[in-house]
Amino acid sequence: MITTMSSKGQIVLPAAIRQQDGIKPGQEFEVERIERGKYLLKRKKRPRNEGLVDWLLRCPEKGWFQPFDRSQTTADLKPPQLG
Repeated sequence: MITTMSSKGQIVLPAAIRQQDGIKPGQEFEVERIERGKYLLKRKKRPRNEGLVDWLLRCPEKGWFQPFDRSQTTADLKPPQLG
């Protein structure tokens, strides 16, 4: 596939590649120069579970997901009292 650099120095990945690899707007890439005329483009790994809370909040069943109260920590948990 062939693409062209814009006057702003931007290169567009062809739609077929974006669709095949699930590339979305805003995703970041690393560019490494191998040698003159050869470059390596690598998609940066997204943090695990990135966007999960937003996805859960969009759940069609309203009120199903409640975000965790982050004012508490595991240090606040008390072990159960045994008999």
